[in-house]
Amino acid sequence: MAPPCEAGLGCGYPDVMAFVDSRELHPRQPLAGWNGRFFHSDHMTFVYYEIDADAVPIHEHRHPEEEVWNVVEGKLAITIDGVEHVAGPGCAAIVPSNTPHSTRALSASRAIVVDFPIRDRVGGLPTN
Repeated sequence: MAPPCEAGLGCGYPDVMAFVDSRELHPRQPLAGWNGRFFHSDHMTFVYYEIDADAVPIHEHRHPEEEVWNVVEGKLAITIDGVEHVAGPGCAAIVPSNTPHSTRALSASRAIVVDFPIRDRVGGLPTN
């Protein structure tokens, strides 16, 4: 496991990291049914999720990081500041900093989630 992120240390990765193969990362479940592969750039957190059709919904919450959900496959119901949208392949949902949001799977899905700046924890799990 990579060491905790520290300023100027590339968050536990080599100083020059141009490519990451997410298939080589160990999947973790911050919530039942949400299988995520986490990594960081110098300023962002990335999660490649494979989401079960019966995954536990992500409760409404907020955090200081801006967050973008990019749905690759399947359908997710993403609610941002009280407005729900069904997001399918090719749809991106942009969650501003400190804005209440929640997500639930409508089918087995895959999504890439990006947080800026780096997010230390997701669902109680460290992201590094």
